[in-house]
Amino acid sequence: MVAVTETLAPRWYACYTRSRHEKRVDQRLRGQGMEVFLPTVARVRQWHDREKVVEWPLFPGYVFARFGLDALARVLGTPGVATVVRFNGRPVAIPEHEIENVRRLAYGLGRADADPEPVPMVETGRPVRITSGPLEDVRGIVAEHRGRDRLLITVGLQSIGQGMKVEVDAGLVELLEIEDR
Repeated sequence: MVAVTETLAPRWYACYTRSRHEKRVDQRLRGQGMEVFLPTVARVRQWHDREKVVEWPLFPGYVFARFGLDALARVLGTPGVATVVRFNGRPVAIPEHEIENVRRLAYGLGRADADPEPVPMVETGRPVRITSGPLEDVRGIVAEHRGRDRLLITVGLQSIGQGMKVEVDAGLVELLEIEDR
């Protein structure tokens, strides 16, 4: 009985979308009453006659939705949804703390003058937390040292194997124990 209840409890899942359908899928899932998260970042795009600021998905091809597995067929039947990310045939739930961390990242990037770079999430390196500035409380993994005072931090979702690299001042991070992530 416990296992059945756990599968019906709403959890976060990554919905893989058709190319450039993230915003439509977001609207359609919301229309079904689901809690949906589509992190975006503002980017300047050049048209032949002008520049325009466009909200671009932070993780292209993915929309995150909170639902119980009893709603899986409804989600998969939503136009624009290609699949739900799976491992060994079972949908992979995303831990709440990872979703909250990406929320903080998206919010901080909206306030900072930073252009994140999508990268595969790499688990090697030290886990860190940014202690101040627009990305305060964002946690990530040190990917690279850039000179003496800068670090390249990878922040992302391990469940979909995607992340963003953000360069920060080394003085703005604190090292975390592996269990603190």
